[in-house]
Order: sequence, then structure tokens, then C-alpha cells
Amino acid sequence: MKSVSSQASRHELPDASGHFGPYGGMYVPETLVTPLFELAEAYGEAWADEAFHRELERQLKAYAGRPTELYFAERLTGHLGGARVYLKREDLLHTGAHKINNALGQALLAKRMGKKRVIAETGAGQHGIATASVCAKLGLECVIYMGAVDMERQALNVYRMRLCGAEVRGVEAGQKTLKEAINEAMRDWVTNVRSTHYVLGSALGAHPYPMMVRNFHKVIGEETRRQIVAAEGRLPDEMVACVGGGSNAIGFFFEFLEDAGVRLVGVEAGGSGISPGRHAARFEGGRLGVLQGCKTFILQNPDGQIDLTHSVSAGLDYAAIGPEHAYYRDLERIDFAYATDAEALEAFRLCARTEGIIPALESSHALAYTAKRAPRMSPDSILVVNLSGRGDKDVQEASRLIDAAGETP
Repeated sequence: MKSVSSQASRHELPDASGHFGPYGGMYVPETLVTPLFELAEAYGEAWADEAFHRELERQLKAYAGRPTELYFAERLTGHLGGARVYLKREDLLHTGAHKINNALGQALLAKRMGKKRVIAETGAGQHGIATASVCAKLGLECVIYMGAVDMERQALNVYRMRLCGAEVRGVEAGQKTLKEAINEAMRDWVTNVRSTHYVLGSALGAHPYPMMVRNFHKVIGEETRRQIVAAEGRLPDEMVACVGGGSNAIGFFFEFLEDAGVRLVGVEAGGSGISPGRHAARFEGGRLGVLQGCKTFILQNPDGQIDLTHSVSAGLDYAAIGPEHAYYRDLERIDFAYATDAEALEAFRLCARTEGIIPALESSHALAYTAKRAPRMSPDSILVVNLSGRGDKDVQEASRLIDAAGETP
């Protein structure tokens, strides 16, 4: 296992132009260049302001429910054999997932900037409900863009967003999923940039978003480090998280990048198989390109047209991965694997049956990898999984798929 060479290096990235090595940057229409520079400046001032941090920490504790527990999954460990499995319980947060860490941070930044209107995109709906909830709390107008296909399979979260006062705008273009929702949100921002802040939900897009989202989520790894040392007296041997754009994973991994003895594994969506249009595993057939503001690994054809994607999980069904993940993969610091739809559904049921915890289908991809990996590790090994969200939103869709396969829950 490799580590980043110095403690300062991870904090020095991205560079001033928003690059993580060859990845990242700011590839946007000219009308957004100035607003992005203004956002980067406002974020830098806020991040250096102790009063901003105190307010964010207060809201994360009182409203979101931090710190979250690090839970020893005793029955899951016994079932799998091998490594001791811990779950970082981001599913216990208000609104049901890690997304509220970033939504709170960006909404507080929007208020500081004098913006009265917030827009966001969402796939699985967890970022959408987090943003809608925070906007309700802070008195901000809120518009959420969501692909029509995702609205159908995440109907519960759509209702929750509307209940919190958000306007949810369905997107009928293309595959009607996350990529198209981001396109519409960016069009809105171009039109209304003076009054509107775009709360981008993952660690991708144009600078400064990958940096901001990472920093608002790194509390996950900071807590995990303290908690695992308190529980086991040492750091884990391996840490696992699902990766769509990569927000939960980079927040979980960031504190451990310097620790060569800790293996970091991101698990992508293998869909129904690694062939064009049937998966969303960017490192299985993807190539370098530019999409929606940044240079990174993208599923695309030789002509540069974006491939269709598929995943049982709306939150992982995206053609690109965050640029920081691509950078650390090149350094061989973060390894990547994938889990198929069938494996994720089986892990979804396994976690529920052994621990009474229903995980999000996104998180179930990390659990599917764990189900294969833990038995190959020694009993004195420690494996920590980021349980990035809870599965209430996915029960209806999972039930439909399990029934269609002729299986029992």
C-alpha cells in the first residue's frame, strides 16, 4: 500500500487552478468563470473564519446529528468470517445520508454570500432532501432538478423534498437520470447566477466544487480515526466506500491518505455487467475526458460521446468520477473495485438480516465488496465500511427487483 508523501501534500490539493495533477480544473461557459472565481474566494474566506467553522460545527451537531457512531457489526462479522467489520453510521444522520454535511456547509456559505435562492441536482434523492431540509431551516428558496427516471424510482424522496417546500423539476432529456439533472441545474445557474447558489452534491464539477465538497465531508474520516483508535487501539487495515461522484468516499478516506498501512478501496457500480451501457464503473472502460466542468475519467465512446450508464442505485448511475479519486488512483493510493446489481441487492438483504440495518443501495455496493473481501482477511484484521446512507428510499425499488427475480426478501 502506498501513501501520499507528505502531510501537507493532500491539503495543498487542488492547486490554484483547481487541478489534482492532470484532473479537475474549470471547464465551463465563459458566463460561469467569474462566478466560480467569486465562489472560490468566498469559500476561502469562510474556511479561514473561525466563526464560520463554529456555526457549521454547531449545526452539524444540533441539526444533522454528528458525530455518527462507528458500529461493530458483530453478526455480520460472524457470518462472513475473517476480518472484524465496522460500519461508519452516516445513515443515522438527519435526512438519512452523509449528504447533509455538504448541504449544510454550502447553504451557510450561500447565506454568507447574500444568495437567497438555492438550486441542486439529485439522483438517489438524498442530496435533494438534504438541500431542501437545510433551505427550509435557513429560509432559502429551493429548486431541485431530478431525472424523470430517478423521480419514479425515488418517489419517497421526491415527496419529502416537496414537503420541505422545495420545487422539484423533472428532467425528461437523455437517460432522465443524474447527468441530465446536472445539465439542467447548470443551465439554471448560468441564467440566475447573481441571485442563486448551486449546491452541487458530489466531489466533481468545476473548481472549487471538488475541494469544497471534500472539505465539508472530511469530518467523516476525522471521526472514524478517533473512534477506531478508541475501539481497537489502532487504525484499520482496510476502509471501503461506494463511489459515484465520490463525495462520501473522499470524505471517508481523506484523513487516512498519509497512512500507508491502511488500504483504501472505492467500489463502483458494475450494473448488469461490464459492457457498454450496462454499468457505471468508470475505471472499467472509461477514459480521460471533460464532463460538466472538470477533466476526469469518463465512460465515453471513441468519438467522445458519453456512454449510457446503468445501476440499480440511482446515486451511482453517473458517467464520470470525481477528479481527486482519479488522481489518487494514478498514485496507487486508492484502489477501485466494482459490485454488480445482483451483488448489491444480496448485500442489501444480508445487512438487514444480520444486523437489522437496511442500507442504501449505494452503500450496498461497498457491503457487497466487503462480503467477498472480509473472509479472505485474518480474524485480527479490521475492515471499516462507510455506510453512507439508509435504505428506506430503496425498499420499494429493491422489492420490485427481488420479486421480478422470483426471490424472497
